[in-house]
Amino acid sequence: MAAFDIVVIGAGPGGYPAAIRAAQLGASVALVEREELGGTCLNWGCIPTKTLIASSELFARIKSAGTMGLRADNASFDYGAMADRKDQVVQKLRNGVKQLLKANGVTVLQGTASFQGRNRIEVDRGAGSEASLLTAGKTIIATGATSAMPGFLPRHERVVESRGFLGLRDLPASALVLGGGIIGCEFACMLAQLGVQVTVVELLEDIIAVVDPDVRRELRRHMEKSLGIRILTGVTLEDITADDRGVRGRAGQEMLEAELLLVALGRKPVTQSLKLENAGLAPNERGFLSVDAYGRTNVATIYAIGDVIGGPLLAHVATSQGLVAAENACGRYLHKNETVIPNCIFTTPEIGTVGLGEQEAQQQGRKIKTGKYLFGALGKALAIGEPFGFVKWVADAETNQLLGAHAVGPHATDIIAEAAVAIRAELTAADLAHTIHAHPTLAEAWMEAAHALIGEPIHSAPPRKAS
Repeated sequence: MAAFDIVVIGAGPGGYPAAIRAAQLGASVALVEREELGGTCLNWGCIPTKTLIASSELFARIKSAGTMGLRADNASFDYGAMADRKDQVVQKLRNGVKQLLKANGVTVLQGTASFQGRNRIEVDRGAGSEASLLTAGKTIIATGATSAMPGFLPRHERVVESRGFLGLRDLPASALVLGGGIIGCEFACMLAQLGVQVTVVELLEDIIAVVDPDVRRELRRHMEKSLGIRILTGVTLEDITADDRGVRGRAGQEMLEAELLLVALGRKPVTQSLKLENAGLAPNERGFLSVDAYGRTNVATIYAIGDVIGGPLLAHVATSQGLVAAENACGRYLHKNETVIPNCIFTTPEIGTVGLGEQEAQQQGRKIKTGKYLFGALGKALAIGEPFGFVKWVADAETNQLLGAHAVGPHATDIIAEAAVAIRAELTAADLAHTIHAHPTLAEAWMEAAHALIGEPIHSAPPRKAS
């Protein structure tokens, strides 16, 4: 039986950084992974999808090259080659993770981990291999989440979730997307840019309900008018059937048909194989593991991080929580999980948000003020041919402290980082407005929006004076 100071279960974006950090702090560390290093994010989530989206966005730009004074007639794409490139990117990053773990002295075990006790873990290496038994001073659970596939859906090769879609080598001519959340809308935009006829069906009254209404409106307008995506909200997809000819379903009174059904109905935690009861743990009513602000479960020696604990199911959140859990488990001074969390949505246009939204502030009864600036008035956005969308600050009505930021438009997922730093540093709108921003850049929009918030706009209309 091998003994380790720290055993990390799951080598995704939370688990492998936790293992590396614990090893850097002098702990003996084992990392158990049942599939591939990097977890869902690297292998079947963030990285492969964004690689395909980058190709689809470039293709869309090439088709509109005429607006930039360029000629690119008869542009085409090879989806098989796009898929090959996606696999190459994934493999390169996966190899990088392997080398990092080796360089930091982390013992990597391939197999499925389960608790035999609070500090005893069995690693099932599969048929024909003897199981490994480990003792752990502390354990960090980082098993993540998987796509939800409700029982009412037919089991057929034409009905896929995101991971199944990423295994395809050919695109369908038409697709139904069940679920208008983040994953569903990202895939819908990518498919539409490659010429697929896309219909999104969403039970709620609008797509991506987690962002403010003005952000949703901007995205939906672009998806419908510029990309030709049909969006049906406030309806369910019922009576779903699938065969070798296609997929059919009823949305309200209308029958829909397509070659493929992409299911994007959220994610559920992966805990089934852990035998949590042997460690004195149990999932909460939603199936996730509950932790305190320091990442600790109700069992003193066991921490949990990432998607398996619920909250924002984001890779960068898992990474941050993994580092916090590793440091706390190794006996450094206790510190809490970060609460200022940027969210990036790779639709067309992109969305980036962090902190408080107008919608959330209203629900809390909090007094706020906002400042907005349109990309259509920004020199860099016009120069690159993407003059759509806006950025918006949300600030305390009395102190002007920045509480939230929202961007929808070109490179929104990149420029949201500045807003996250500003909010975490508790800057005011005046602090941001008086910070020199390089010209011409997209980031200038934050400065302009801050000027607007404090009533001193330079490149937008002045506030109306009271009569």
